[in-house]
Amino acid sequence: MATVTLSGIEKRFGSTQVVHGVDLDIADGEFIVLVGPSGCGKSTLLRMIAGLEEISGGELQIDKVRANELPPQSRNISMVFQTYALYPHMSAYKNIAYGPRIRHEPSGEIASKVKRAAGILDLFDYLDRLPRQLSGGQRQRVAMGRAIVREPSVFLFDEPLSNLDAQLRAQMRIEIRSLHQRLGTTVVYVTHDQIEAMTMADRIVVLDHGRVQQAGPPLDLYDRPENLFVAGFLGSPSMNLIGGEVRHGDGTVETADGTCIPAAVGHLAEGRAVTLGVRPEGYKLTGAGDGVETVINLVEPTGADTNVYGRMAGADVSIVFHERHKLKPGDRIYLRSDPDRMHIFDAEGGHRL
Repeated sequence: MATVTLSGIEKRFGSTQVVHGVDLDIADGEFIVLVGPSGCGKSTLLRMIAGLEEISGGELQIDKVRANELPPQSRNISMVFQTYALYPHMSAYKNIAYGPRIRHEPSGEIASKVKRAAGILDLFDYLDRLPRQLSGGQRQRVAMGRAIVREPSVFLFDEPLSNLDAQLRAQMRIEIRSLHQRLGTTVVYVTHDQIEAMTMADRIVVLDHGRVQQAGPPLDLYDRPENLFVAGFLGSPSMNLIGGEVRHGDGTVETADGTCIPAAVGHLAEGRAVTLGVRPEGYKLTGAGDGVETVINLVEPTGADTNVYGRMAGADVSIVFHERHKLKPGDRIYLRSDPDRMHIFDAEGGHRL
């Protein structure tokens, strides 16, 4: 196991800078997830840790040893790719054993390592099969087995589940998290899927345009996003964001269409432009005199919940009801949110107020 420390890490492709001074301390045995939209720099950052991309600036340390100039094979890391990267002409056993074999390890030791990895990943029945004879989930487990036999200090995962269907993704999330709990190895995991990030990470690092927007435990980021980007990115459906101006007379935020929404604005200046944020599950159905009118556009029953999409205070909103209400498009309902559960952001800078 090992610590990983990024200090002012930068990446430039020619004159274009894509990673801007990233600072991140990853503890021994920690499961870190890098998440963000396409092009945010998360895979580039992972490849710099792996040694597959040159670091343009800053310092990378693996277990307190400078690694900027170390070749990939000297970093004691293993990487699992999105595309599995298996040798098609080799059996699952030979794919898993490939790394130790080219390092000329004793055959008995190789067999022991493969047996251990196959046991961890439930692959005993598939070791004689070629990759084309395996399902997507089985191929991904073989790729993970190949990483395990290296006995690395750090596992790197680059969107390993994106080629799987929804059911397999859910199953593999559990398997990867269980693997981490058994091995205790440091993990850096890249995904664009926020469900993966929320359910798997000890800490999430949210990136945008090559900069860290916020880092912390999943529920901390969900409950207290530091800026509008994190607020809008984490959560599905995403947080509702409604612009307006502070009105101290009645303790509300007045939106562009004149709707007044109760909010905890006592510490803010009269007339300040703000953006109110409310999670979809943060609304309660109420009566006309105690809520904000919302016109329903779409109702999606999911079984456990009901997702409702509509129009409130001149903005499109999403609402999640855990109870089952008989609602249909065109209905006018009234919603209330506890002011203490609202998030208030500066409208111009986007930071939390």
